[in-house]
Amino acid sequence: MSKSERVREQIAYLKFWLGILAALTISLVGWLLSHFDVAPWPVLIGGVVALVSFAAGIHGLHQQIERRIDQLEDL
Repeated sequence: MSKSERVREQIAYLKFWLGILAALTISLVGWLLSHFDVAPWPVLIGGVVALVSFAAGIHGLHQQIERRIDQLEDL
């Protein structure tokens, strides 16, 4: 496997996980909005913490994908 093919595979793998995190984030936002008035506060706070963690994960994956794309341009 050439180096460029390997970087492309890494990008595809990272995009897969980025999609999963995006879907989880959207689902969690929907749940938080629909259960805001009935869920106990600790659960809501946990949801917000998870939401911030998902956002940080999305940001980190996006940066890794950009780095891999830059690597691909250099090859």
